[in-house]
Amino acid sequence: MRDKITVIGSLNYDIVLKIPRLPECGETLPADDAAFSPGGKGANQAVQAAKLGVPVHMVGCVGTDGHGEVLLEAARKYGVDTAHVRRCKEPTGMGIINAMKDGSVFACIVRGANFAVTKEDIDGAKQILKESFLVILQMEIPQEINRYAIEKAKEAGCRVLLNAAPAEEIPLDYLKMCDIIVLNEVEAGFYLKTDVKNEEDARKGAALLAETCGADIIITLGKAGAVVSEDGKVTFIPSRRVEAIETTGAGDSFIGGVGYALQIGRSLTDACKFAACCSAVTVCRLGAQDSMPFLEEVMELEAE
Repeated sequence: MRDKITVIGSLNYDIVLKIPRLPECGETLPADDAAFSPGGKGANQAVQAAKLGVPVHMVGCVGTDGHGEVLLEAARKYGVDTAHVRRCKEPTGMGIINAMKDGSVFACIVRGANFAVTKEDIDGAKQILKESFLVILQMEIPQEINRYAIEKAKEAGCRVLLNAAPAEEIPLDYLKMCDIIVLNEVEAGFYLKTDVKNEEDARKGAALLAETCGADIIITLGKAGAVVSEDGKVTFIPSRRVEAIETTGAGDSFIGGVGYALQIGRSLTDACKFAACCSAVTVCRLGAQDSMPFLEEVMELEAE
């Protein structure tokens, strides 16, 4: 039975700084608070799906340092199978996140062990791919490895969801092998070569990308919501109105929610409605993985 999700991607140790504003050049700005959190787009998406009840396997790399151990323990705590996360000599990836009072974030990442993922790591997960209905990828591991992972996922008969973030050039042939492509408005603008500022821009962009790539497209618009193109039909999904504390992990929570909803048989458009509820809970808490909801919390919000 194909009921698993395999996430191939990044694991980062996040340092979140709560600051009133960005510092000026040369200025030392005191932070209001600091938090340390397991993160990385791949691990975050895996954890959210696992917290909702999906069997999830993670493929990636962490260092042999203490940060790597923290990330593995956190993923396991929430039910992610980390048997295919390799310990390597490179230092564990890291995220430095500046979180503003209005919930917006400015982040940098250190690639570290995430760029040590090899084709052999993908080959080592061959059996898991055969048991998975969906493979989720992002852009925080080497693109050569991402392309190889797409090939192997399709050979194994999996649907492929590519979160094309951070935005980088990708050969069209590989985009055409993906079933679902997820981007935020900045990333969509990169691939469309034009600004995506609002719902109308996102609707046009999703339709164009869907036609070009032959895939279903999701463009997330932060607190405004998301646009999804499924089988050529474009739909706007408004976000839930909540008092956001910090938006780190909101997009990853959304993708993990989409994965769960697809696993239980919902359409992609309906899955995005469910995923919007996941993100709404996540942004009301500090950090990424710890802030992501369990299934009962999402069902409660969805029922409102």
